Amino acid sequence: MSNRAFDETFGLGPFSGGDVRAPYAEVARWLAGASGDLLETRRRQAELFFRRIGITFAVYGDPDAQERLIPFDIVPRILSGGEWGRMEEGLKQRVQALNMFLADVYGPRECIRAGIVPEELVLLNPQYCLAQVGRRPAKDVWVQIAGIDLVRTGPDAFFVLEDNARTPSGVSYMLENREVMLRLVPELIHEIARNGGGLRPVETYPETLLETLTSVAPNHCTGEPCLALLTPGIHNSAYYEHSFLADKLGVELVEGSDLFVHADILYMRTTEGPKRVDVLYRRVDDEYLDPLVFRQDSALGVAGLVNAVHSGNLTIANAMGTGIADDKAIYSYMPDIVRFFTGKDPILHNVPTWRCRETDSLSYVLENLHELVVKETDGSGGYGMLVGPHATKDERERFAARIRANPHHYIAQPTLALSTCPTLTAAGIAPRHVDLRPFVLTGAKGAQIVPGGLTRVALKEGSLVVNSSQGGGTKDTWVVDIPGESA
Repeated sequence: MSNRAFDETFGLGPFSGGDVRAPYAEVARWLAGASGDLLETRRRQAELFFRRIGITFAVYGDPDAQERLIPFDIVPRILSGGEWGRMEEGLKQRVQALNMFLADVYGPRECIRAGIVPEELVLLNPQYCLAQVGRRPAKDVWVQIAGIDLVRTGPDAFFVLEDNARTPSGVSYMLENREVMLRLVPELIHEIARNGGGLRPVETYPETLLETLTSVAPNHCTGEPCLALLTPGIHNSAYYEHSFLADKLGVELVEGSDLFVHADILYMRTTEGPKRVDVLYRRVDDEYLDPLVFRQDSALGVAGLVNAVHSGNLTIANAMGTGIADDKAIYSYMPDIVRFFTGKDPILHNVPTWRCRETDSLSYVLENLHELVVKETDGSGGYGMLVGPHATKDERERFAARIRANPHHYIAQPTLALSTCPTLTAAGIAPRHVDLRPFVLTGAKGAQIVPGGLTRVALKEGSLVVNSSQGGGTKDTWVVDIPGESA
């Protein structure tokens, strides 16, 4: 992998001055004709829109607990239909393998016996859910909603950075970003269509999600199943998304106190009396779901929930125990997991990864911290990580001590040259590094993906950290059909 960032507008070199790549042709023309005042006006309009609808997030650990807007960039990130088609195929293969892996580690454990994944890494993993051993979810689907984080380093080089198989977030921003762009730049969208292209829609996501969740309802459902979305409550950082999705799906947004289990059946309290729930889209982590099985002090879940699932009366999406597929040490084995379960080579590749639990890898990581990105195996949100090239010597030394004290808890990766996209900054249009989180929905009839995803952008010059909690922003992701392009 080259250390030179691939610019998605011009190719190699940020803003190298070469020919504009076909996917960005109309955007480049639009930017060339747009004044700085116009772009700034559009940016302010977008901010007012997000503020009016209340699309905010909170940062855990913030002493003021203030909610804030995620910065939004009005310059869209463009993928061609051909680029998307190749990516989509790889995403479906990846999520299929994740589902097969989960079915296996909670069932026959053939991948362990075959030496694909170390036994202790699975059975001693804090995310391995003992309550799920020997169990099968409805329709044998473990991960109904997956968020797969991708980075790009070249024209056809897309790498999976991490898998999110528990409660992936961010889809509300994908949908709201598109709505804002339809309002702010209709002339750009019109020009793309007029020149023979077409912007593929993401607005069908709620309909596709509802279809997915309905398809995995328990076998007792002969009519329309009752769905509900379980949220930890208004203090959760993603509460806006929970409320947004419940509204789009047309289902009840519930907290643990709104639910109860009787005779192994889940009910929600309504003004018309108890109503049976068949499918629960949960945005609460495993450990808080049922105080009779997990954390006894949890007030976020429902006593008896696990029995309702195991009795076949309730489907939880995503299934309990999927967190082990999020583990970054497990991630490092994904190429072999894909080959083992699908019989094919991975279409989307992993970033090279050193597992600090292994002696040789640990030595290499400690000797090369200045060149590496080190992450906690169960970390998320950009926390608990070290970006070696951007850290001070003192920061690297303190982090090295943490690694030595608990090497099993860390993995390391090279510092990738994430691709850049044109972004509106205080100094004008400039390249900024991006990643992409597409959302893969898997139901009884297979996987579906709306064309696009959440592009996150590192707004600070030179920064590779795109997480909103670490100062990143978002962009609308456009999948554009290019006339004459082969898939």
